[in-house]
Amino acid sequence: MRLEKCWFCSSTIYPGHGIQFVRNDAKIFRFCRSKCHKNFKMKRNPRKVKWTKAYRRLHGKDMTQDLTFEFERKRNRPERYDRNLAETTLKAIKKITKVRVEREAKHHALRMKGKKAKDHKEAVKELEQSIHLVKAPAVFQQDPTLTLPKMQVKVSQKQSEENNAMEE
Repeated sequence: MRLEKCWFCSSTIYPGHGIQFVRNDAKIFRFCRSKCHKNFKMKRNPRKVKWTKAYRRLHGKDMTQDLTFEFERKRNRPERYDRNLAETTLKAIKKITKVRVEREAKHHALRMKGKKAKDHKEAVKELEQSIHLVKAPAVFQQDPTLTLPKMQVKVSQKQSEENNAMEE
């Protein structure tokens, strides 16, 4: 069973699935779904479309250079069947996938390293700006150690005149 790669998004195409386009110069393009085929016909560059593997690799979101990718490479040379070789290959595939998953997790952790501190700073800033929504004003009167952040609010004359008119 031969698994092909989509020309546009690099996802796996299983037998009986996808679309195949053959250009006049006999170059074969395989697409996993109509979305990829339509984007190809619109002459879009896969490196500029955010959901493709090419974009993710180019912008450092996925791993690009790793020895585990060497095993996915397409080989056109036929191999003579050997039962022992097939058995060791299947065992190796399991090990390789385990190694790849670990390396991808490490890559993801490195990418997200600074995000936690950034999210914490944003949360603290948001809390400082809207502390009055979290704690009731009565709490601040009971415990003077708790204070609201000092904020200046500009009120125009028109609004204050309208408020006085409404009170009367």
